[in-house]
Amino acid sequence: MGKVLIADDEPNIVSALEYLLQRNGYEVSVARDGDEALKRIEADPPDVLLLDVMMPIRSGYDVCKAVRAREDWRKIKIIVLSAKGREADTKRGLALGADLYVTKPFSTRDLVAKIDGLLGGDRR
Repeated sequence: MGKVLIADDEPNIVSALEYLLQRNGYEVSVARDGDEALKRIEADPPDVLLLDVMMPIRSGYDVCKAVRAREDWRKIKIIVLSAKGREADTKRGLALGADLYVTKPFSTRDLVAKIDGLLGGDRR
């Protein structure tokens, strides 16, 4: 079973994603801000990090950069979720090490399919 950390401060998005991911066999944890996300990763690194760009305390970009800076966290797949859909925003997210950049609003089912694809169908 794959582990997914949802780092987002929007309750509606978090609850919808958490429900759908659990229904699809994923173990899910949630962080409401960037610092909490890094603490959760330290405690139990996920296979996939769903990362909102605009979060309190520390932005998703900062979290992405911190995750990619650590050798032992480089295997974590990062999907940036953002309302910022300009090409410059997408490029920045990918340049910082995100595997995918998904703009809001998005289809939760499509997102689950993308997660499945990143993990190669391997949910451990």
